[in-house]
Amino acid sequence: MLPPVFVVCGVLAALLTPARCEFIKVCMEEDDHLRVDCRVKAKTNQISSYQFSWSSGSKESLINANVSGLPAESQFRGKSEVTELEPHGYRMRLKGFTDKLPHNTTYLCKINGAGASVTVEKDQLVRCCAVSLILKNCWSVGLLLFFHVAHA
Repeated sequence: MLPPVFVVCGVLAALLTPARCEFIKVCMEEDDHLRVDCRVKAKTNQISSYQFSWSSGSKESLINANVSGLPAESQFRGKSEVTELEPHGYRMRLKGFTDKLPHNTTYLCKINGAGASVTVEKDQLVRCCAVSLILKNCWSVGLLLFFHVAHA
């Protein structure tokens, strides 16, 4: 068995590795709204611009943006809303979304030109509940692992 100091150092290293955290999360809310959280950090001293889109195959469809000259696809107009997240990022909600994706879909977001994307496989879209969010959040999983090791 490893000495406790090595276990604690290993857990802290995992927690402090930024590549392990997700910058974009996609889930279905209880009211059948699609939720996309984009945690890309915007550059300071700039007016934040955002874009949310999805793609399947080679076709990318713009869902919502606050960038002038980039209109959303007609099927999404008036169906999505974007709110700012603290300490940084944006959340887009798409109303009246069905959770049955006909194919694998890649969700994309950009804030001030910096972007993130995630591909959701057909029939793998999770519900936005506490358990699924904890499992998708690297910090929570790291803390759970730490408490498990500490009590063992």
